[in-house]
Amino acid sequence: MLALTTTPGTANSARLEEVAPPQINGGLLVRTLAIGICGTDAEIIAGHYGTPPQGSDRLIMGHESIGIIEEAPDGSGFSKGDLVAGIVRRPDPVPCSACRAGEWDMCHNGLYTERGIKGLHGYGSQWFSLEPAFAVKVDPSLGVLGVLLEPMSVVAKAWDHIAKIGHRAAWTPRHVLVTGAGPVGLLAALMGVQQGYDVHVFDRAEWGLKPDLVRDLGASYHIGDLHKLNITPDIVLECTGASSVVLDVINMTAPGSIVCLAGVSSGSRVVELDLGLVSRAMVLENDVIFGSVNANRRHFELAADALRTADKGWLSRLINRRVPLAKWSDALNRTDGDVKVILEFEDRI
Repeated sequence: MLALTTTPGTANSARLEEVAPPQINGGLLVRTLAIGICGTDAEIIAGHYGTPPQGSDRLIMGHESIGIIEEAPDGSGFSKGDLVAGIVRRPDPVPCSACRAGEWDMCHNGLYTERGIKGLHGYGSQWFSLEPAFAVKVDPSLGVLGVLLEPMSVVAKAWDHIAKIGHRAAWTPRHVLVTGAGPVGLLAALMGVQQGYDVHVFDRAEWGLKPDLVRDLGASYHIGDLHKLNITPDIVLECTGASSVVLDVINMTAPGSIVCLAGVSSGSRVVELDLGLVSRAMVLENDVIFGSVNANRRHFELAADALRTADKGWLSRLINRRVPLAKWSDALNRTDGDVKVILEFEDRI
């Protein structure tokens, strides 16, 4: 079968090649419809990240998946024809207390593995095997749009933790600020609108698909100077990873606010920060700042519900480029105006 592979640590080593079929070992055999391409994939292709499986120097890429089950064992809870996506992370073998409790996204010792990223082959092949415990059913009406489940699971985790933190006290949030209108930011805005919040999205794009997608959600779109926004957010989902933006949002929130950092900084820019002032403001106003990445099964299931009830036309527009397998290299090269790019392994449904 054909698979998209790379040699982690070696820049620009991605290629489409023939590999052995997956070993099922009593699990599910899934026919791949598409994989999503994201910033993590770009880092792996650039040689900055990624670990191949033990005994191999090549890694099958792809951690954002959607496919159709071709074979399912009796008693697995799945049937041939089910539309499914694969969870990315697997618990560490020790396991730590978090992994033991099914919260492998909060792994304490870092010994976890991840499909298509760290120590395990990904979903970027014509077929892949999948353990039932790490498969999530997707509403059949979504079709290939179900490839958004993984990024939506990251957003679902962020919102889940925001809600848990908010329950520490009487809290009636109204205004939400999302910084960054990439796929994660747009999906974060979608979940905010679904919960009835007044959602504002800040990004650099002055025109095009991103502003249109935000406004079509019923949210507000902003560019320019964050300090000139006429809102005081109760909740912030920071999805850019830009240090200057992180600092700005920390200084503009309402008392008792919650800021979720969901973007990863490149670390290439130094920003002066008076930690004493930030600490004082947080203490005096009971603010919370926390980081969030990855997701466990609960979050994937929350994400599946959010996608099921979302407008399919809006989700389809968020995926602005659908690249056929024959032109796989085009999917790996970001172009101006890209929001979400997917690599399709067969004709869309």
